[in-house]
Amino acid sequence: MRNLLLAALTISASFVCAQETYPVNGTLEKDLTVYVIDNATLHTSATDTVFGSLVIKEGKLLAVGAADRYPSAVHIDATGCHIYPAFIDLWSEVGMPDQPRQKRELGPQDLSSKKGPFGWNEAIRPEVRAVEHLSREHKIEQAEKLRKAGFGAVLTHVQDGIMRGTGTLIALDQREHFAVLNTDAGSFGSFRKGSSTQDYPSSLMGAIALFRQTFYDANWYAEATNRRETNLSLEALNRTKALPWFFECTDKLDLLRAQKMADEFGLSLICRERGDSYQRMGAIAQAVEALVVDLNFPEPPDVSDPHLARLVPFSDLKHWELAAMNPAAIHHSGIPFAFTTDGLKDPAMALTNIRKAIAMGLPEQAALAALIETPARLIGAEEMLGALKVGMLANFIVTDGSPFAEGAKLYETWVLGKRHVHIDRDIPDLSGTYGLTMESQLNTLHIKGSPGAHSAELIVIRPKGETQDTTVLKVKLQQERERVALRFGPLDSLFNGVYRLSGHCFSDSRILKGDGEDPQGNRVLWAAVRESDHEARGAKKDDLVSPPSSQLVYPFTAYGRGEMPVMETLLIRNATVWTNDAQGIIEGGDVLIHEGKVRAVGRQIDVKAVFGKTMPDVVTYDATGLHLTPGIIDEHSHIAISRGVNEGTQASSAEVSIATVVNSEDVNIYRQLSGGVTAAQLLHGSANPIGGQSAIVKLRWGATPDEMLIQNAAPFIKFALGENVKQSNWGAYYTSRFPQTRMGVEQVYYDHFIRASEYEREWKQWAAQADTRRRRNNQPRPSAPRRDLEMETLVEILNKERFISCHSYRQDEINMLMHVADSMGFVVNTFTHILEGYKVADKMRKHGAGGSSFSDWWAYKFEVKDAIPYNGAVLWSQGVVTAFNSDDAEMARRLNQEAAKAVKYGGVPEEEALKFVTLNPAKLLHLDDRMGSITVGKDADLVLWNEHPLSIYAKAMVTFVDGRRMFDREDDLKLREAMKHERARIIQRMLDAGAAGGSKPTEKLPQHYHCNTLTEEIR
Repeated sequence: MRNLLLAALTISASFVCAQETYPVNGTLEKDLTVYVIDNATLHTSATDTVFGSLVIKEGKLLAVGAADRYPSAVHIDATGCHIYPAFIDLWSEVGMPDQPRQKRELGPQDLSSKKGPFGWNEAIRPEVRAVEHLSREHKIEQAEKLRKAGFGAVLTHVQDGIMRGTGTLIALDQREHFAVLNTDAGSFGSFRKGSSTQDYPSSLMGAIALFRQTFYDANWYAEATNRRETNLSLEALNRTKALPWFFECTDKLDLLRAQKMADEFGLSLICRERGDSYQRMGAIAQAVEALVVDLNFPEPPDVSDPHLARLVPFSDLKHWELAAMNPAAIHHSGIPFAFTTDGLKDPAMALTNIRKAIAMGLPEQAALAALIETPARLIGAEEMLGALKVGMLANFIVTDGSPFAEGAKLYETWVLGKRHVHIDRDIPDLSGTYGLTMESQLNTLHIKGSPGAHSAELIVIRPKGETQDTTVLKVKLQQERERVALRFGPLDSLFNGVYRLSGHCFSDSRILKGDGEDPQGNRVLWAAVRESDHEARGAKKDDLVSPPSSQLVYPFTAYGRGEMPVMETLLIRNATVWTNDAQGIIEGGDVLIHEGKVRAVGRQIDVKAVFGKTMPDVVTYDATGLHLTPGIIDEHSHIAISRGVNEGTQASSAEVSIATVVNSEDVNIYRQLSGGVTAAQLLHGSANPIGGQSAIVKLRWGATPDEMLIQNAAPFIKFALGENVKQSNWGAYYTSRFPQTRMGVEQVYYDHFIRASEYEREWKQWAAQADTRRRRNNQPRPSAPRRDLEMETLVEILNKERFISCHSYRQDEINMLMHVADSMGFVVNTFTHILEGYKVADKMRKHGAGGSSFSDWWAYKFEVKDAIPYNGAVLWSQGVVTAFNSDDAEMARRLNQEAAKAVKYGGVPEEEALKFVTLNPAKLLHLDDRMGSITVGKDADLVLWNEHPLSIYAKAMVTFVDGRRMFDREDDLKLREAMKHERARIIQRMLDAGAAGGSKPTEKLPQHYHCNTLTEEIR
């Protein structure tokens, strides 16, 4: 392979690469010809222009602008032409072999099949170097298309894995092999594991954890003096992590996740976005350093059938209309960005779509910079690419003007001083609409395409009674310089045979004229005069982009808003107030909200007395006949999670965190606000004994994922017992992952907590040794132990710094885990589901565990056969902090009714029953000092109900989160009406754009996660 690459560099003595130099192979001759391109407009950068000549020798620019005489040079007249630096694409796989998806064996796959001292996970591949896989045999047709689109260099890499190794900067030369300009120009990564056959990771949160752990391992590997292993993957990562990091993101939220991960390790990150950055531009602008911007704008679906059109999501309709504004939004945000053709069917579409982006507000200079200067600067190649300057590589394009102009012609692309002609400038361009006169009959001739590759059609209009008959005939057009030959017919009575015409171009191709023969052999004179420069027929109306009237909404989906609701100073008057504290239920009560907090509770509140001289503007809400309660808190939820709720591929996945994959765009957030839910714990699933860390969120509809997280909330983790963790119902192929029995589950806990204790002891010993050496004349401290994210999490449990919410059903397993906890010195915070809790309620109280149960579920699988609807009442009566949860996206909208079942089954008092979904889950989550009751100083998370809150007829009229009206039933009706009109407007625009020819809509059902949902979405 190395010898093949050496042969590629034929332009200069050597190209300096990131890590090594590839000298010229002496067996190939250098091109010593001096080329002088005269009389051109030279765009030396995106902003600077001069008139003059370019001089090229040995693949480099010898002079720009004014040029000395070169008697033996090859002169090329470029009068009327414009010359720009050739474009650069930073996201490509040109020259890379295809990455076939490996066939995955059924059942768990734990071990890597890679041979040699590499990292343990196949998806971690920093040792891969694109330069070692580069071959002209791979995707050469794509390289040719890129040249025709104006690209002279690409950064190519092997697109496989979470860490993909380094990419290689190549010139799109047409010699035996690509010319390598920089062997290691950047490191590449993604959240998708690619061809790896291993189970881990099976979720987005697992991919994030694996990326983080690998970087911590690399840091340890570099610093450790007493390590006893060789790891080529970690060595490669340490060698290349200072390079620019390119990271593939699936959507706008991935951009935020990737940048946060990069900040943790000080990486210079360039994110490959997917065309939807504008939907969260404010947050992205504050976080992301640089972007590689998608140009693959969506095509309109076929919305001609009104029933099928209903299947197109509201967000897809709006994205179709707004996608072209994405580059302009990124530019105005100030983020440096480069364009990529990746994802386009043909790179030639890039300039067409950039033209649309310019029409939507992107400055032309910014578009040009994103193709030439910025990509060169992002990879440190600005000394050889991205401008027309003396000494730089001779990579440039020759055009008839701006490459973004309608009908622009790209004549040539020069790569390393070699000329690639796409349109022969000596061949006249015939494209346009002509009036063709033949045999005293005037017809219309449409010619389209490029010189040498034109196609044509003839529009023939003939009288037919009192009307006219229009016929379209395909025309065979041949062109040799100024000579033109046309052939068309036959068509029954219209032309009884084939007409053959021959002629020449005159007056700068505005007149075609000549003679020919009709089908009978008679001589025919003909002439065609151009009426317009470009063909009018067949153009899509949407090609003429006009600024859309769509408004950006947050989140960018149904029920999104243009802006977040304001935090009001609000006086709610004359409600029935369920305080959940010592005041009990206040009839005709008032509640005052200010700056997101409850400021006063009682009857006939004197607002002036509360605020004194600093009286704000107060909005009064008459709540006569309404009930006011604290917001509902769902202790066990799986909504608002991106790409996988379980990382069940290992017995313990304590290193993963739901907080890293919160999905702020999930419409279930809004739906649950309509049911009075204001906060939730988003839990890992129950696929393994030790699951992942949870996220506790407020349902702040429209906020970003980080803004949804409750700051300084106590950290939690999901544990699980029962059928799921021992894989009882996973099928016959899942019989190898430990544990397979309930007694094995117990052993998992002991094994992991003993390891965690040893891990903590190792770090304490190191800290003591380091302190001793520091006090002894500043001796060098010993190498630190390897940081293990999984063990760190378990140590937090042992130190009562992280709390367990455990999926559980059977009393024997509940007893087992409490025994494990007692013996290891920690407390199980919450048993969730806990359907046999009534059997062990006294033991739970003694241990200190709470219960978060279903209200009345039973008999839906074997291990819940002893469940009873009185479970919640029994737990509560025994002094156990008891809550009801949903574990279900739909049930969460009626948790008030679930709470009412505690009144029906067991006679729990109404106030106490309401606490099952308000104050008690707040206690279980250690948030009762901030929420769960209407108490002065607590968060203003409140719900106004039109009926008794435990009634099946109760509807949440208004739901407040932090004092903001996050749901208002009256506003909801207006929002639905506005969405209906917005859908209709966009669909009409799609129809005007010819959407009837698009793809048929298909139903897209979002996945609702449950405890046992297993996914492989990151492949």
